[in-house]
Amino acid sequence: MSQMTKRALEASLKKLLLQKPLNKITISDIAEDCGISRMTFYYHFKDIYDLVEWACVEDAARALAGKKTYDTWQEGFLNIFQAVLDNKPFIMNVYRTVSRERIEQYLNPLIHNLLLGVVEEKSVGLCVSEADKNFIANFYEYALIGVMLDWINGNMKENPAAIVERTSKVLRGNVVRALNAFCAGEPLHSAPND
Repeated sequence: MSQMTKRALEASLKKLLLQKPLNKITISDIAEDCGISRMTFYYHFKDIYDLVEWACVEDAARALAGKKTYDTWQEGFLNIFQAVLDNKPFIMNVYRTVSRERIEQYLNPLIHNLLLGVVEEKSVGLCVSEADKNFIANFYEYALIGVMLDWINGNMKENPAAIVERTSKVLRGNVVRALNAFCAGEPLHSAPND
């Protein structure tokens, strides 16, 4: 029942966002549209931004289902683009109303989980610490989030498949190379030979 209520609140928010900007929507508006009390809203979410974050995480989690391996991460990334595109009025409204940092906060765990799945898979049998695995995932996470935010900022005009293909070319083999470098304990820089 709890998930059903949360999904109903999400649907009401998305419906209201087609009529007015996020900063003009109140909890009373959402509760009234959903046919629940304000207290029921607060039982599930602390504020509207909490609902927005939950909606973003849920959409992306569905998009990533089973797509966190080295062979499928591109499909997972493309699915995130598609989920964003499917919810364009919602996403653009949120993007224009809240700070870029807040959007990054929504995207960070999604992209991180996608990349960490790839890193974990490729690090099997390697002597790479958890901290180093997280560092590698974080490094690529910021690149992918930057690409996605630029796309959103450009009003989602560019073909997501083309973006994912170019991203794939940049990343291909680099995660494995980074894991091997951390495993081998390679120095970050070499001192010149005297």
